[in-house]
Amino acid sequence: MAGGAAGAIFTGAALGFSAGVSPGPLLALVITQTLAYSVREGVKVAAAPLISDAPIVLAALALTGLLADHPIALGLLTLGGALYLAWCGLESLRFKSRRAQDAPLPRPRSMQKGVLANFLNPSPYLFWGGVGAPLLTRFWTEGNGAAAGFLAGFYACLVGSKVLIAWISGRAGPVVGGPAYAVVMRGLGLALMAYAGWFALDAWRLLAA
Repeated sequence: MAGGAAGAIFTGAALGFSAGVSPGPLLALVITQTLAYSVREGVKVAAAPLISDAPIVLAALALTGLLADHPIALGLLTLGGALYLAWCGLESLRFKSRRAQDAPLPRPRSMQKGVLANFLNPSPYLFWGGVGAPLLTRFWTEGNGAAAGFLAGFYACLVGSKVLIAWISGRAGPVVGGPAYAVVMRGLGLALMAYAGWFALDAWRLLAA
């Protein structure tokens, strides 16, 4: 049992860290909110999977692979994600003009943005439907401790890696001041727009299938 739990924790940690540091819309949003507001707001985005993943994991366990067999449903979800990421990207691209006019920033709503961006991202569905749920089911057969260890290792490293990136971004933020700061924000806005375009292409492919 101990060996099984240790292996489950290691497997979850490896998968969580890989997902946490991989480029993606949630990671870009972590950095954007950190630079625009504070490390605390970036951490809120980083913690969003702890809220948004619960129904995804439960659905994946009950209906593993369902979305993969229903491209229209996944396509509509992906299209919604594309529209939301495009909106976030435009917000970042407009950041310079707000600061130049000394206008107050809108409320950060970091947790809401993170939860919505993650919920509309097809990646968690594909991961849990194709990889996470089968692994969790296998570890569950070894015992509750192994299943809990897998989840703990996964989310500790998934969220922890993004929190670390938020902290690094916050430390670099004051150094990046002036015009360079605006360039970083515009770059992040373009990155979010690029992800929106990628999601839109995926949605088109799925809906046209």
